[in-house]
Amino acid sequence: MSEAPAVSRRLLLGGAVATGALTAGVTAAAPGAAAATGREPRRRPGQKSMIGVPFEPHRTVRVAVIGLGNRGGGMITGWAAVPGCTVTAVCDIRADRARAAADRLEAKGEPRPAAYGGSADAYAKMLRRDDIDLVYVATPWEFHHEHGRAALLSGRHAVVELPVATELDELWDLVDTSERTRRHLLLSENCSYGRNELAMLRMAHDGLFGEITNGHGGYCHDLRELLFSDTYYTDSWRRLWHTRSTASLYPMHGLAPIAAAMDINRGDRMTTLRATATAPKGLADYRARFIPRDHPSWKETYINGDLITCLIDTHRGRVLRAEHEVSSPRPYSRINTLAGSRGIVEDYAGPSPTGARVYLEPDHAGHSWRDFADYRKEYDHWLWRKVGDDAANNGGHGGMDYVLQWRIVQSMRAGLVPDFDVYDSASWCSAVPLSAASLARGGRPVEVPDFTRGAWSARRPGLDSEPTDMPPVG
Repeated sequence: MSEAPAVSRRLLLGGAVATGALTAGVTAAAPGAAAATGREPRRRPGQKSMIGVPFEPHRTVRVAVIGLGNRGGGMITGWAAVPGCTVTAVCDIRADRARAAADRLEAKGEPRPAAYGGSADAYAKMLRRDDIDLVYVATPWEFHHEHGRAALLSGRHAVVELPVATELDELWDLVDTSERTRRHLLLSENCSYGRNELAMLRMAHDGLFGEITNGHGGYCHDLRELLFSDTYYTDSWRRLWHTRSTASLYPMHGLAPIAAAMDINRGDRMTTLRATATAPKGLADYRARFIPRDHPSWKETYINGDLITCLIDTHRGRVLRAEHEVSSPRPYSRINTLAGSRGIVEDYAGPSPTGARVYLEPDHAGHSWRDFADYRKEYDHWLWRKVGDDAANNGGHGGMDYVLQWRIVQSMRAGLVPDFDVYDSASWCSAVPLSAASLARGGRPVEVPDFTRGAWSARRPGLDSEPTDMPPVG
């Protein structure tokens, strides 16, 4: 879970094994190959879509956590703070982490969860318990498919950190497993619940930007110091991805909110992706200046480009730009730009109450930006109006972690349809293997699979939900 075993051959091949049909011209019938050639794999008999399927109502949502590094360890208190939610079990391959997490919850007055660890299969032992409704997966990326799939097969819903899987065949497998088990698997996309992102979504749906033509999102964050830390990413797992993959590793934080505002899988779909990459200079340069020569990283060769850009076309002729950049000197940004025939919003644009700026016709004139604050106040999502104060006290990343957790628990307790589903999760994460496939073809376009198998054209609710209450506790 936190400790990484030997790297498999598929990871060493640049994250493109499942998309090999794109580069070799193979049209095999395997799920990944079918997806790569635009032919979605058939459903098995009795397998049905999970679109519009509500959670079964739960009086209390009992959460188990797999992976207790920085992310998993930081999220457990948020789960426990949501009304009607309790953490019943925690697991990490390092048993001391599991015990420490249980100690931390107990010290906060929460029921002490059962602690599992000490082996790579400890999570499987935990999943044999009968007091788990939802499994939260926060292990290194290479284990997300395995752990998410195991959660579904055990009869539990799953929330998996980004990405839910790194290969197309794994993404298809999660879609199919969700459909067969009738359990939801959701990407833990906290940025979809960001305050600016949700206000931008509501503005787009209210027509303020006119006809949406394009949007930009991504994950641009200087992680060089953390990537070379000997303690922050256990066993340097995240830095090692830069030695074995050319993919855009983590663009979903900005991609997902833009896709939601464009109603991807709800009237439009992503059709093709083409990727570009700059030379991998940043990590080697940082190492040369700041890392001692006896550090293990000096045996590494970095192949992941400093800036990887994905241009994604949609069925309705719109364009999404998704970026990943973590090895260059730059301030944090998710870009968050949405543009249409009557206006544009740009987030992370400089010092302002919201960090965003907007230009709309006919309200604005003179080609001058306006602050986003007044629009956010008017279009603030009901979730932030309802739990914003609690989010500030219980969640990281400006509170959006807690809003994500609160909404998932509320949806499970009230028996609601989730705001996004396994098809959205797979679509957003497909940028990882597809970018590697495009780069292997010299940046030529590759097809984006339709994980909905044709259901994308129907309008349906999403993150722009109607206000609902949390069921009373007790």
